[in-house]
Amino acid sequence: MSALAFVRPDIVRLAAYVPGEQPRDRRYIKLNTNENPYPPSPRVLDAVRAAVNADLRLYPDPMASALRSKAADVYGVAVDQILAGNGSDDLLTMIMRSCADRGDRVVYPRPTYSLYETLVSIQGAQAVEVPFPQDFALPVERLGEQGQKVTIICNPNAPSGTFTPVGVLDELARKLRGLLVIDEAYVDFAGDTALSLVRRHENVVVLRTFSKSFALCGLRVGLAFGSPAVIATLAKVKDSYNVNRLGIVAAVAALDDHAWMLESVAKVRSTRQVLIEGLRQLGFQCLPSAANFVLARRPGIDLKPLQGRLKDEGILVRHFETPELRDALRITVGTHEEVAALLACESLRP
Repeated sequence: MSALAFVRPDIVRLAAYVPGEQPRDRRYIKLNTNENPYPPSPRVLDAVRAAVNADLRLYPDPMASALRSKAADVYGVAVDQILAGNGSDDLLTMIMRSCADRGDRVVYPRPTYSLYETLVSIQGAQAVEVPFPQDFALPVERLGEQGQKVTIICNPNAPSGTFTPVGVLDELARKLRGLLVIDEAYVDFAGDTALSLVRRHENVVVLRTFSKSFALCGLRVGLAFGSPAVIATLAKVKDSYNVNRLGIVAAVAALDDHAWMLESVAKVRSTRQVLIEGLRQLGFQCLPSAANFVLARRPGIDLKPLQGRLKDEGILVRHFETPELRDALRITVGTHEEVAALLACESLRP
């Protein structure tokens, strides 16, 4: 008998999601995982320190009520329209558990966040991947009604950084009978949001994360916004205590100091333009980015070797093995000094 005879065949065949490299052996300039180069608000650190010294022996609130209440105030929605998760990845998993049965269609454009494909495969559902055009404009007509249970749009899109206007997403929501999930992991760097669509459409869920703009990758907190009926349904399949005590208090404190996040975002957006202009001067093609990263291309040239040379020079960037992206590097916007160090690398010279 095979050692994996007890495992579902779908899982045996599954290509696992591969996150960006997290080195432990030496200090790199780390521009490969879209982390915020600036620290979270001091209020977050104070709140976490206080929480460490109190009640860690107790389970957290299973519904993260304090966080949902604070988020309701900040974002102008009702508490019963919000669900908290262990990062937005946890919320995506809840959506797939709830909506995607074996053989059901899940539609999203490609290339995008590769975890979507993994989560669809875990459910035994059918991924329908609609290619983006060269300019990464959302192919609304091709994403329209195809009998799918779920449609996922990452906005701004990863890894392109491109932003789809909210009006276009509104049009798509009207075309669909199934659920439209708008993954806004990077939206604070863009300046607009689809949260208004939650009020207009029963079939829209908007996801947010505290990992990027709020600089809380290490605590894994996310929020889903949707109709009360959809949120209550998703809550049925969540893990019992899916957000830990430190994550809850950190996220509440982060929302309580929204101005700190906006200052951090403004610095990233300023440096983002420096990075784009510098890469273009070095001969790369760069689309306008509304995220905290840039997709840099040399059309027709596999940039995997360039990624390796940059690592040798002490800088990590992300390369993807998919055919559409072999000629591209995704580069996180670091501090001004980190971006200057990248642009000075000999490896980048044409």
